[in-house]
Amino acid sequence: MEEKIKRLKELLAETTNLRAASSVLGWDQLVNMPEGGAADRGEQIATIESIHHQKSTADEVGKLLEDLAKYVKDLNPDSDEARLVKVAKRDYDKQTKVPNKYVVEFARVSTIAQSVWEKAKMASDFESFRPHLEKLIDLRRQYADFFKPWDHVYDPLLDDFEPGMKTKEVQEIFNTLRPRLVALIKAISEKEQVDKSFLSYEYPEKDQRDFGIEVISKFGYDWKHGRQDKSAHPFTTSFGLNDVRITTRFKEDYLPTAMFGTMHECGHALYELGINKDYNRTPLADGASMAIHESQSRWWENLIGRSQPFWNHFFPRLQEIFPSQLGNLDAETFFRGVNAVEPSLIRVEADEATYNLHIMLRLEMEIALMEGSMEAKDAPEAWNEKFKDYLGIIPPDDAQGVLQDVHWSFGGFGYFPTYALGNLVSVQLWEKMESEIGNPEELVLNATFEPILVWLRENVHVHGAKYEPQELVQKVTGSKISPEPFIRYLETKFGEIYRL
Repeated sequence: MEEKIKRLKELLAETTNLRAASSVLGWDQLVNMPEGGAADRGEQIATIESIHHQKSTADEVGKLLEDLAKYVKDLNPDSDEARLVKVAKRDYDKQTKVPNKYVVEFARVSTIAQSVWEKAKMASDFESFRPHLEKLIDLRRQYADFFKPWDHVYDPLLDDFEPGMKTKEVQEIFNTLRPRLVALIKAISEKEQVDKSFLSYEYPEKDQRDFGIEVISKFGYDWKHGRQDKSAHPFTTSFGLNDVRITTRFKEDYLPTAMFGTMHECGHALYELGINKDYNRTPLADGASMAIHESQSRWWENLIGRSQPFWNHFFPRLQEIFPSQLGNLDAETFFRGVNAVEPSLIRVEADEATYNLHIMLRLEMEIALMEGSMEAKDAPEAWNEKFKDYLGIIPPDDAQGVLQDVHWSFGGFGYFPTYALGNLVSVQLWEKMESEIGNPEELVLNATFEPILVWLRENVHVHGAKYEPQELVQKVTGSKISPEPFIRYLETKFGEIYRL
């Protein structure tokens, strides 16, 4: 059987290399590619995805997995070999249900759609993007049909990002979370708002970039195995466990955009860079799920980056970089300003209290689009209505409304719920870490992040995709994903800031 395991790893390495090559093309498209290259890039990615699919669903892979399934029954179910076969078998079973013709078409359509979305967003022109969105919705409905019977049409889409989770499960978590968030936001709205006007002064891009690099270098981002670039929408991409890149976007009239965006993407990158290197070029060389991934990005962005100890340490340095903008402020005022709770238009710039409402809105939209109770042409109006219901404001244009996120342009239906789930997981993990290493706030105050990163590496990162998300959270914290720790965290933090 050792020979069969070895052969399986060889085949999986080939498919992983192809996926990495496709990721390189995707990264280049969003960072460097000229506007007119989208159609050619779509064909290139489609070709690679076709070859990847053919190799991933080859009969030899299926036969090896069948033979090895019998072999690993005698192994420790948590051994690397047993988990590798389990995860590879799961991937194989999913991919064999999807025709190669579909894979090619989806790659072609989504690549072009991303390029069109970028221009449509800049011009706030939904109608130019609508035909592409319609194609993607149709393709994702087709995709879900490949996995019938299911409990809900959204289940197969969610499963791509959250293995093992069901739509009903996420809705139940959100239904528990929503009323507590609404009550907290209402209580805050009745208090005097904190000042955050200084965040909208003029902040030169280069200085913002330099500060961000300084911070994530202290977090532990390895520049020998990563780099940072600009893109229309920030993202992290991995070409293997030794090349993990991040991007960000800058707004010179709003400091938090790049500052917290850089911390957020660094969190994703630290996760990928911390996966067991023995898993490289196998299906285990990935995050357990996007919710676990988001727990890592929100950990560094919010639990650390928006904390008072963090700004007690870093605010004097920020003042040095921006003396005219921040010279007359103190760390307490800045801390309160970057934690101001106020309904806002843009998800990636939302505060911790209102952020999950942005996600719940999107989940409702996606479910309706997949069920067919809403069509693409109705999306802008529905978005604005839901925005008013959830957050009490109406986007002035589609760029700040239905076009603000990149996800639908690459067909990423099922992705959005993972952001809110990641928020919940981040606090569950933090509470567990706090019980084991003592006082992390003291470490943050001194910018001594290594013990925090080591704890994450040993408890979360090293496992890669070895465990499903609920399984990993249970293993580390003793319970499955729960909204209660997150609610406690919000009520405590904002209770102090707003003196509730």
